Amino acid sequence: MKISPIRNEKDYQKTLERLEDIFDAKKGTEEGDELEILSILIDRYENENFPIGMPDPIEAIKFRMEQMGMNQKDLAEVVGFKSRVSEILNKKRKLTLNMIRKLNTTLHIPTEVLVQDY
Repeated sequence: MKISPIRNEKDYQKTLERLEDIFDAKKGTEEGDELEILSILIDRYENENFPIGMPDPIEAIKFRMEQMGMNQKDLAEVVGFKSRVSEILNKKRKLTLNMIRKLNTTLHIPTEVLVQDY
C-alpha cells in the first residue's frame, strides 16, 4: 500500500479510481485500511476544493416541508398566521428569533442555516 497526499486533480482522479477498485474491502484487512485512509484523503481534498455552501434559509424550509409532507397551514401552526407563512416563504418577512427556534425544533433545520441573511 503506497499512499500519498492528493495535491491536484490528477492525484484526485487516481485516488478515486483506486478507491473504486477496493471499495468492497473488508474492515481490518490491508485493503480495508487503505480504503479508510483514501476516504479520509478524498474527503479532505473535496472539502478544500469543492466546498458546499449552506442552503438559503427559505429554500431549506420549503425543502423540509416537502420532505415532511407539510403545507402552509401546517407551517402556520409553527410560526403563526397563514398570512405570515406566505410572507416568509415569499421572502417579504424575515424570520424572528422565536420562529427560528420553533423551526429548528419542529423541522430540525440547523439554526446556522436559518439565521443567514436572505
